[in-house]
Order: sequence, then C-alpha cells, then structure tokens
Amino acid sequence: MLRYAAELMLKAITTFVNYLKKAHMNIGVPVETHAYESRVAATPETVKKYVAQGHKVVVQAGAGVRASQPDSAYEAVGATIGSAAEAFGADLVLKVRAPEAGELAQMKQGAVLVGMLNPFDAESKARMAAAGITAFALEAAPRTTRAQSMDVLSSQANIAGYKAVLVAAHHYQRFMPMLMTAAGTVKAARVLILGAGVAGLQAIATAKRLGAMIEASDVRPAVKEQIESLGGKFLDVPFITDEEREIAQGVGGYARPMPPDWMRRQAELVHERAKQADIIITTALIPGRKAPVLLQEATVQQMKPGSVVVDLAAAQGGNCPLTVADEVVERHGVIFVGYTNLASMVAADASALYARNVLDFLKLVIDKDGQFVINKDDDIVTACLMTRREELALAC
Repeated sequence: MLRYAAELMLKAITTFVNYLKKAHMNIGVPVETHAYESRVAATPETVKKYVAQGHKVVVQAGAGVRASQPDSAYEAVGATIGSAAEAFGADLVLKVRAPEAGELAQMKQGAVLVGMLNPFDAESKARMAAAGITAFALEAAPRTTRAQSMDVLSSQANIAGYKAVLVAAHHYQRFMPMLMTAAGTVKAARVLILGAGVAGLQAIATAKRLGAMIEASDVRPAVKEQIESLGGKFLDVPFITDEEREIAQGVGGYARPMPPDWMRRQAELVHERAKQADIIITTALIPGRKAPVLLQEATVQQMKPGSVVVDLAAAQGGNCPLTVADEVVERHGVIFVGYTNLASMVAADASALYARNVLDFLKLVIDKDGQFVINKDDDIVTACLMTRREELALAC
C-alpha cells in the first residue's frame, strides 16, 4: 500500500516537473486601432484555454470592450490586464488587423504575429519582414476541409452577409415581408444578391427569414443548388463556350475573372432584374484584385426611387462605381451603403468566431510542450506564413 502511494507521489512530482520545463509562451492581445474596427483577437473563452495550457496572456486594457468583453472577464479566466507595450512586447501577438508602423515598432525581433494581415499588401509585408518577426496571415489558409475550423474569411463573411441584410432593411423605407392589413396589402420586398459565396448565401438566408422575395446571381453554376435550397431563385447566364464553363468552376472556392462576353451577358440580365429590385446586395470579390463592376450607373438610373444597394466590395473599389467606401450616399434616388467592415458591426459574435479560428490555427504552430514550431510539411502553415524573421516567405 505504501509502495503504491509512493509511486503515485513520484508520478505526480514527475508530471509537475515536466510541466514546469515546458516552454510556455507569453501571448499579447492588443487593442485594435484600425478605423471602424471593434473586434478583438481573443475572447475570455479562448484566453481561458491558453491559460489552461500554461501560457501567460496579457490583454491590453480595453481590448475587448467594444466586443462586449470587459477587462474583468479576461481577469476572471487568468489573463493579466496591461499596456499596449506589454501586449505588443509578447512572444506571440494576436491581432485582427495588421499592426500600424508604430505598433510594429513595439514588437520584439523574433516575435510571432497572427492575424488577418492582408498578404497582398506588399508594403506592410516588407515592414513586418524588416522588423524581424514571423507573421501568419490567416486569410491565406487554403479552402480545404481540414482548414475549415480556422477559415477566418468564411466566419467573418458569414456575419457580413447577415448584417448586410439588416443594414439594407434599416435604410429601406418599406416592409421586407408581405403584409395583409385592414388598410391594404403591402408587397414583399424584392432582393437581388450578386455573388453567392459565404456572404451571399447568408444574405439570402437572412432576407428569406425577413419575408423577402430573392433572386441571386453568381458565375459558378455549382451554387445554383445552394441558392435554391435557401429559397432564392438563381439567375442563370448560359455558358456558350467550354472556356467559360471551365473558368466558372473557380479556384479554391473563389470565383475567377470571367471572359468579357460572359460579363456582358450577365450585365444585361442584372440590368433587367435590378430595375425590378428593391434591395441589391453585392458580394463579388476576387482576392488581391479590384472588385468587378456588376452594377453600372446606367442601371442605377433606372432603378426604383428609394431602392437600397449594400456593396460588400466597397473596400476593393466596389461592385458599383457609385459606392463610396465607409459612407452612405444617395445617387439617382438610390441609397448606397459602402461600409467596409460589416462584421465589426456584430463585434461580439464576430470576435468569438474569429478567436476560435485563431485558437485552432495555433494548434498547428505550438507543440504539446508549448514551443513554437513551423512545420514546413503542413500546407495550412506554409500557406499562411507571410514572413519569417527577416526573410519574406516564399510561400506567399
């Protein structure tokens, strides 16, 4: 009996010693300073898991306030509330947006940065490389089954599509559903969705819940079934050539630029349907490129007075040339909403989903002993690797 107790004691001591030997990381969560940004890269839910793994977490004071996460919630799960210098001075810094030059200057050489860092911004990429940090751009993760749990583009686009409909409903001066009242019948709003990716599909589902009649268009024929399953009508532009059909399949879940003749035929169909629409939500984006123009000014001139256009591509030039980034404007009697960060307008849930994406990604670069490692054989890690110390990652 005594021998058994001694063995248990020895095992417990050994486990504790091994725990102390682990190279746990200091993790920093700074306040996001980018304009219109209310999200935070770690929530109390994910911080609790980092602390349970033995990591030390410093959250800058006020980092989660705009996402409905007070400092006290972080302290309750074991985090330390500190300054910007302390958060940026950590071994591992978790961000939503790429750090500004002044923030980057506070990071130490050899530190690791994880966030949505815009891998197509060559200037920002060069600054990170010169600062001697290892940076991972999560939006570069491949669209594969294995990477789904860390797909920040999908998690945030899903929220943007939902919010787009609510923003449109706010600016639209009529009801969305059909109503039969003693004073007469109100027709259901006609909603046209251009682009049926993650954001577009969520917009369809949300508009349907609000009782609208929905039509949707996309270059990829494979989404027809998804659109119809959500209650929308697919606007089909037939393919004339094999080249058009092949390009329409897209790459890695993204659409590719279509040939000019197909774009002309789609524009003609969109023109006719837009004239009948009450609300148009455009979501067409191609990573690293200017957004394609789907809604011409000539079409807008023939739209109904009081119609609303919510342009989710405003940050990349817009799907309509009349859109003004981060502003609500009226052109030809049509209201244009150009908010560039709709996901941030649902900051609590957007942060929760994003923080879980980050948590799942870190499992690939932090081993069981708490050490940072770069597995060059992991396609997700190499795809997201933006800079490594002072060398630009060849993967990008």
